[in-house]
Amino acid sequence: MSSAEWGALQQRIVACQRCPRLRTFCREVAQRRRRAYQDWNYWGRPVPNFGEPDAELLIVGLAPAAHGANRTGRMFTGDRSGDVLYRVLYETGFATQPSSVSREDGLRLRNAVITAVLHCAPPQNRPTREEIAACREFLEQTVQLLPRLQGVVALGAIAFAECVRLFRQRRWWTAPQTPKFAHGLLLHSPGAPFLLASYHPSQQNTFTGRLTPAMLRDVFARAASLLHQPLE
Repeated sequence: MSSAEWGALQQRIVACQRCPRLRTFCREVAQRRRRAYQDWNYWGRPVPNFGEPDAELLIVGLAPAAHGANRTGRMFTGDRSGDVLYRVLYETGFATQPSSVSREDGLRLRNAVITAVLHCAPPQNRPTREEIAACREFLEQTVQLLPRLQGVVALGAIAFAECVRLFRQRRWWTAPQTPKFAHGLLLHSPGAPFLLASYHPSQQNTFTGRLTPAMLRDVFARAASLLHQPLE
């Protein structure tokens, strides 16, 4: 895999026009802007992957937030979800700093790539099945271009379902039954990357206590430990 192939994928993601509803919504949000961000030049387009393709861990979220990544142009950057996620990634060794506010803030990932089921912000954070299917190819191509991939962390039930679909497609998980999504659930077949599930660090989950920073930290600490164990 070459850096040119990774760059070409990133360009295809940003230029995608497959979902008119999502593209219209992203542009409208960028034009209206939130009062607190009136001075921002919103990204307003599909958000590319964040990280380098030599990483061993892939983190899969749901979609950019309307005033988060749709504003900043970087996954999980500029919103409450990112505040929680990047602090945990820093504490577990996957990020160089604990905060993420803009594409120019100097943050780098360590041995990780962040992507999402959708690369456009959906209205009310509710994508349609057709929109999820339209974006699925980008997740498949992302995985294909990660030659050192050893594990995936899926943030939320939708991301987990899409990752299970991908794992079955690549025959990384062939058991007839798939356990129901649960925080901390681990799927791991001998000789294949692992799949680790977590609640999504959404504002609703973190404000209600369904997901605490400690719970999320435990997931990524386990991922870090699994990465250092030889695949059977």
